[in-house]
Amino acid sequence: MKTALMVLSGGMDSVTMLHEYASMIAEAVTFNYGSNHNAREIECARLNCNELGIPLTVIDLAFIGQYFESSLLSGADAIPEGGYAEENIHSTVVPFRNGIMLSVAAGLAESRGLDTVMLANHAGDHVIYADCRPSFVSAMDKAICEGTFAGVRLSAPYTDLTKAEIAAHGRDLGIDYSKTYSCYKGGEHHCGRCATCIERREALAAAGITDTTTYDS
Repeated sequence: MKTALMVLSGGMDSVTMLHEYASMIAEAVTFNYGSNHNAREIECARLNCNELGIPLTVIDLAFIGQYFESSLLSGADAIPEGGYAEENIHSTVVPFRNGIMLSVAAGLAESRGLDTVMLANHAGDHVIYADCRPSFVSAMDKAICEGTFAGVRLSAPYTDLTKAEIAAHGRDLGIDYSKTYSCYKGGEHHCGRCATCIERREALAAAGITDTTTYDS
């Protein structure tokens, strides 16, 4: 029986989780919050959900793009180039993004009669993104459970995995990563220079996957 609702971005990690746990995912939810790459991600989320026969709900969170400060909400030129170093990538933090999205997802899950919300955070996010860390996941799980009549739980099985390890799961599942999107600049092609593009390339290479992504450089 499918009893989980998954927060799906359309990037490598969440698409891998969607495929790996498809047998328990009743519905996926993605959020339109005004990020540079939102439209491209939603397109990929819909593509993979259609492939697996999993319903996708798109919820508008336009207030994030209107009121929050982040280079991820400020256009392609605002995105720093280079790898995941705190001083380089901190500007891409969208304050409490996962907390907001998980709160909405918890309410949706309870409304649908589902008992679990799934999130595809991973170990590479921990240094920069506070709302991806194990302590956050634990606290949010407790809050969701305490705050829902049915005691909905948060499941984040990739929390301690690297992106390369997640890519290896995808390799074994036969996932086509050309149907995912990662670039923080949000262009037609991946820029190849921002931290997520660099991380994507490295993860695919480490997992022994031929990278068919089109990069601008």
